Amino acid sequence: MNNSLGSTARLLGAGLRALLVLTLICGVVYPLAVTGVAQALFPGKANGSEVTANGKVVGSSLIGQRYDLPLKDGQETAEPDLKWFQPRPANGLGSNSVNTQYKLILSGATNRSGDNEELIDWVTAAKAAVVKDNSVPGHRVNPADVPADAVTSSGSGLDPDISPAYAELQIRRVAEKNHLDVNQVEKLVKDHTDGRILGFMGEPRVNVLQLNIALKDLAKGA
Repeated sequence: MNNSLGSTARLLGAGLRALLVLTLICGVVYPLAVTGVAQALFPGKANGSEVTANGKVVGSSLIGQRYDLPLKDGQETAEPDLKWFQPRPANGLGSNSVNTQYKLILSGATNRSGDNEELIDWVTAAKAAVVKDNSVPGHRVNPADVPADAVTSSGSGLDPDISPAYAELQIRRVAEKNHLDVNQVEKLVKDHTDGRILGFMGEPRVNVLQLNIALKDLAKGA
């Protein structure tokens, strides 16, 4: 009996020692080491790829955000603020019933097949809205020129980028709303268009948040 109790005590002791050592290594030393390396080599990415404007953090270059007008009485969906470049639609966002303080707790794509009637109706309505919102006196947007990312949400629903084609489609409207010359806004879009990664991976893209920060500075100086 004494031998059995002694063996059990030794096993428990060894198990507790292993637990403490592994907890120290995996729960303290390893996270601190990884965090230290990340902060030393990639501080911007390690801190969430934050974007600052006038010394304040205004968002992340990895997460899209909306540019909407304040909700009016009786409205459930805010109207887009057309003086800003608009991101991809976020209709894939799930309704937030978990914590109503935050609107982006749930996200995702529409997850419907290409021949789904609801998706077809939604894309048709979205295209009509893009044409209407971006047509200005003397220039009506051709529906055939509306790119796919203007009427569909991304896989996550939080895409921070739009295609150069969608950015260019919005130039005349943005210029008119901000009382800017079209050529100025065209240059702004070109300056904020990123090419393919390493020249061959992915597609050219425009980060909407960074573009709108530059637009705000341009409009302020106009």
